[in-house]
Amino acid sequence: MQLWLCPVLAFLLGSIPFGLLIAKAKGIDIRQHGSGNIGATNVLRIVGKKYGIGCLLLDALKGFVPVVIAISLIQFEGMKNPMSMNTLAAYAHDFSMPTAQIFQVFTGLCAVLGHNYTPWAGFKGGKGIATSAGVFIALMPAAIVILIVIWMLAFLISRYVSLASIIAAAALPLVTLWGSWFHGKIQNDTWNKPLFVFTVILALLAIWKHRSNIVRLRNGTEHRFTRKPKSSNV
Repeated sequence: MQLWLCPVLAFLLGSIPFGLLIAKAKGIDIRQHGSGNIGATNVLRIVGKKYGIGCLLLDALKGFVPVVIAISLIQFEGMKNPMSMNTLAAYAHDFSMPTAQIFQVFTGLCAVLGHNYTPWAGFKGGKGIATSAGVFIALMPAAIVILIVIWMLAFLISRYVSLASIIAAAALPLVTLWGSWFHGKIQNDTWNKPLFVFTVILALLAIWKHRSNIVRLRNGTEHRFTRKPKSSNV
């Protein structure tokens, strides 16, 4: 039951359109403003900074929570993941390593798909960056630190959120491979192959969801965050 319960739960949690709900609470249909996206960036831009940050955290939790539950319930044979929850230990079940890896990763994918294609908003959702970050905080927390650094550098240099997200997404499979090599798992063939495949799929999905941004970047019409000049008191 754990094998299929976790992906279903992940899709349902992922499909909660927090950006849409936050904006509606302020009397705004976020789909009619800015980029029309219901993700945290558009909420920040249209509704305000604190609402955008709140949306970012909630969207990340949509990825983090179901994957932690999956890690807790779907375990390797005789191996306990440090991210697993002790409160769910009584319901955990041991599976072979490939089976556990596949379904833990599949749970993460379902969370991202729920966010990107939420049935509560006509199967139109966000771009999945924050939810993907939540997934990878649970699956490989060290890698997410590297990706955040890559994202921040790209953003500080370009001032484009979309470009920084595209670069971080493209770097994801490479960071995953490097981590497996760094820990010697590729050398002894114990590396998480389903996770690597997942990162490739997620990177392609994230870039695909940014295709309109890519067009605007090429045309020079993409929104760019700039520092507001400080007002001087005379």
